[in-house]
Amino acid sequence: MKHSLSFVLERAGEFFLGQSPIHKAARRIAQTLLEMKIPFAVVGALATNAHGHVRTTADVDLLMTPAGLAAFKAAWLGRGWVEKFPGSKGMRDTVHEVKIDVLLTGEYPGDGLPKPVRFPDPAGATTPDPEGLPILTLPLLLELKLASGMTAAHRPQDLADVIQLIRVNQLALDYADRLNPYVQPKFRELWQAAQVSEDF
Repeated sequence: MKHSLSFVLERAGEFFLGQSPIHKAARRIAQTLLEMKIPFAVVGALATNAHGHVRTTADVDLLMTPAGLAAFKAAWLGRGWVEKFPGSKGMRDTVHEVKIDVLLTGEYPGDGLPKPVRFPDPAGATTPDPEGLPILTLPLLLELKLASGMTAAHRPQDLADVIQLIRVNQLALDYADRLNPYVQPKFRELWQAAQVSEDF
């Protein structure tokens, strides 16, 4: 679907001001999960934004446990959220017309195949954003994005995000030591790329 430039600019402006439908959908489901005391973490592009690399996105990505997702769906499907298709992990916010993608604890990023990095339990894996929403910590976000980009050729944005997160957070090369050994060589490679100036 094509959109006019003015439509794109308006939506982008809403996003950067934190007033887009994506932000509203994220706050809505986050508040519901908090009220239900269901552990979760905001991941994906919104977490990347919270850690300093601001870019737009078209959906909300959440990390949940299988039990947490099941509890939420049992209580709220048909009441402002619907499944993308029967039995899917993902949902759609019918109030704001925004997709909610859910990643489950224990699954593997990228190609989905077993590897030393997997999606963690959100309990104890978050840091609060300025609004108090639980955002995946920076080391875990980097690990998942690195593992995803390393094993899924169709996800180059994950590696681009890592480069920008290194830059905006002024991460040192030895930050790699805080990450899973599986992704450390890739972090060091992208750290070198992050040192190249984009000034022309």
